Amino acid sequence: MPPGSPVSLDSQATATLRYIRATMEAAGTLPVPGAAGIVMGLIGIGAAVAAATPALAPHWLAVWILAAVLAAAAGAWLLVRQSARQGFTLWGAPLRKLLLCLVPGIAAGALLTVALTRAGADSLLPPVWLLLYGSALISVAATTRRLIGLMGALFVLLALLAYLLPPPAPALALVTGFGGLHLAFGILLRRPSRARQT
Repeated sequence: MPPGSPVSLDSQATATLRYIRATMEAAGTLPVPGAAGIVMGLIGIGAAVAAATPALAPHWLAVWILAAVLAAAAGAWLLVRQSARQGFTLWGAPLRKLLLCLVPGIAAGALLTVALTRAGADSLLPPVWLLLYGSALISVAATTRRLIGLMGALFVLLALLAYLLPPPAPALALVTGFGGLHLAFGILLRRPSRARQT
């Protein structure tokens, strides 16, 4: 712009508001909807019930993988919907940070699932899934709420129990983690008083 040319007040205000919004978004924490935890928990409980039935017990791995895909899709949709309501853009800084924290652990879990299945070590899958998911949640807590980090730590503890204890401990750890913990923390995240504290 040439020196001395007038600058409209509207353009200055718009630029200032854009800067403030971008700064707040970059520094802000991502709101995690409690509904996502509840839905994911219900899917986890459904998977555990289905995998325990005699007809589907031989296909427990396929049942849990399908449940993981459904839970991830439902959780992502609810997260994006709530974030949009609160003014976060789809590829804004908080969502990018969340993906950077969560995706490596999920990708490692998928790769190890293939490797362990091919090696005939299916019994190691429950502790591996719980450990990697819990570790990812602990990382995600840096961009969301401390409560998510606590949930991640409990997943890691369940992974240890699933590894050390004999069957049916691994199956119980899966339903406790992906079903019970998601459901319980989803309910906690929906409580307004708790949300303000975490």
